[in-house]
Amino acid sequence: MKSILITGANIVNEGRISPSDVLVKNGRIAKIGSDLSSEIADIHLDAKGKYLLPGLIDDQVHFREPGLTHKAEIYTEAKAGVAGGTTTYMEMPNTVPQAVTIDLLEQKYKRASEVSLANYSFFFGATNDNLDEILKVDPKTVCGVKVFQGSSTGNMLVDNPQVLEKIFKECKILIAIHSENDDIIKANLASFKEIYGDDIPVKFHPKIRSEEACYDASSRAVAMAKKYGTKLHILHISTAKELELFDNSIPLEKKRITSEACIHHLWFSEEDYEKKGNLIKWNPAVKTAHDREEIFKAVLDDRIDVIATDHAPHTLEEKSQPYTKAPSGGPLNQHSLVAMLDFYHQGKISLEMIVQKMCHNLAILFEIKERGYIREGYFADLVLVDLNSPWTVKKENILSKCGWSPFEGHTFKSKVTHTIVSGHLAYEEGTFHEEKKGERLSFLRNY
Repeated sequence: MKSILITGANIVNEGRISPSDVLVKNGRIAKIGSDLSSEIADIHLDAKGKYLLPGLIDDQVHFREPGLTHKAEIYTEAKAGVAGGTTTYMEMPNTVPQAVTIDLLEQKYKRASEVSLANYSFFFGATNDNLDEILKVDPKTVCGVKVFQGSSTGNMLVDNPQVLEKIFKECKILIAIHSENDDIIKANLASFKEIYGDDIPVKFHPKIRSEEACYDASSRAVAMAKKYGTKLHILHISTAKELELFDNSIPLEKKRITSEACIHHLWFSEEDYEKKGNLIKWNPAVKTAHDREEIFKAVLDDRIDVIATDHAPHTLEEKSQPYTKAPSGGPLNQHSLVAMLDFYHQGKISLEMIVQKMCHNLAILFEIKERGYIREGYFADLVLVDLNSPWTVKKENILSKCGWSPFEGHTFKSKVTHTIVSGHLAYEEGTFHEEKKGERLSFLRNY
């Protein structure tokens, strides 16, 4: 593997920004110092004026492989993420077939080892009848167990209360949960279908997948987790009301109940449905501007622990269908970092906090081995950013297989110039180097 010397960078790491050089050898960060210019390396990156961040860790993506590869695939979506500064992802089990046995899960790992430019882990999927398989999951090699408490794409709904309680009681590995009350959603949907049929205006999506549906499911999940001491991670928080369920009085290392905000819930509000339509139809729904602002506040004050994407591509043809047939989800991982950097330019969040929420805290929460920080001896997962290099999202520069983005037409103020994955220069000024693939994550867990 080629060695890499990065000189003159402004390193954003562990709450500080400091000018420094970094030497990468054999996949690891070998040295960090104020002047390493005398070091010999195969590749020299002059980073003067740029910012060096740990590679992003995205704990929620849907890459659609196997079975749904007309929308996306591991190869294409990992590349899109790498171009956006994401060096590591954790992918969800609602594929075809669903990853609900150890054998099916390992097939996904094998495929990623062959084609994924980024590092990877895969969630094991919970169902109403696979508790025995859940208990076989190795905590040191699998990121977690995914529970759909509300049905979403793939319909992996755990709707048996006794089974859900058993999973919370007996599962030792982290449980990541999609938390919406399906009965409330179905009742709301039936009411709107009586009026509009299948062609419900998408602006009513947050009324159908409502605040009540989210809060009811999340509060019950939190109550169960507290009852059994479960390590619970609630994904894609979309309402201000849910924020009362989370604690910022203890450090993340000691939390048993954690939460995630996603880019779309920080960026869009219900006011955007008129212009964007089904392109911003997600589950849970993008809701009010008040919800958006309160979620942002919770990111800043540590009630919400991490920022991710819920990257979930569908084709434009699928998205163009009437409301009840148009699937929820959209591509986000290519633009997640630059979106957050726009918030930085607006004075809403610091660079240090972006790194905390998109890198460090993922490593802490999932107990990832030797990633998520710029530290000597750690894997060299790094992203180099030019904060003042505007570019506009256009169809020709969208890398997700689906070929569209809710950000199309937006001009971002910052650009990712280089991405290093496990010591390999995978992305360089628009060019990919694909001779080395990403690596499977390991976890520091003793249970």
